Amino acid sequence: MAKAENKETAGPTARMVANLARRLRIRKGWTQERLGTELGFTAAAVSAMETLAQPASDQMLVELERVLGDGLEIFEDAREPMRLEKYPPQFKNYAALEQKALVLRLYAVLVIHGLFQTEEYARALIGGGYPPLPEQRVDQLVEARMARKALFDRVPVATIELVLEESVLRREIGSKEIMRRQLLHLAECARRRNVTVQVLPLDCGLSGEHAGDRGGMTLIETPDHDHLVYLEPQDESLLIKDPGKVSTYAQRYARIRAQALDPRESLGLIERLAGEHQ
Repeated sequence: MAKAENKETAGPTARMVANLARRLRIRKGWTQERLGTELGFTAAAVSAMETLAQPASDQMLVELERVLGDGLEIFEDAREPMRLEKYPPQFKNYAALEQKALVLRLYAVLVIHGLFQTEEYARALIGGGYPPLPEQRVDQLVEARMARKALFDRVPVATIELVLEESVLRREIGSKEIMRRQLLHLAECARRRNVTVQVLPLDCGLSGEHAGDRGGMTLIETPDHDHLVYLEPQDESLLIKDPGKVSTYAQRYARIRAQALDPRESLGLIERLAGEHQ
């Protein structure tokens, strides 16, 4: 059923890649098995790619470029749009903005933000969601989520700020060991020069004010210095462009950040909680 669904929902980039790869394979006089050997994949994987039962993974696109690309970078150029096609419909517009953003200011209230997730944490989270997803779709979504991390090392460098609720650090996903490695990865990210991580403590409301009580948000500054807000309640999405509304969210985010632990205290808490999972 999942394979049949993939064939129906495959995007234009996946269809272009499948058609081009098949034609170039045939021109060389190769079987699917021969192409698979050259790529380092099975013949079944090549067949699934060509029939759209399982669109090409990012790694397969890299190998297709090496084996069939002939220096034209057709498969290389397909990598980014292919990744976008694998995202849920409500996320696609934001995903393109995220990869080009100059500044991202993130507030996460339920789980570790996707940009900061390890693969095993993401797999436990996506695979354990509701409604249940076919394993192939879980694989696609995990791969697409991991590909977003290219933003950390992009040139020009993106500035990324993350404020997350302390409860996120204490909510175990997958297993204690998965959570320990996730926290260590988060600490590693926090040490990057272009990244700031702060934790909003559980007791912040004792002061009589909790600026983050209305849920998570993402503030985006684009290369053209436009300022946007992205919200994702449940399985819906909302991109806010109105300057007045964006300003209100920016002020609220600034207040949340002011109520959070400073970056050094936050890093210490993350490392301490990681140690508790041993």
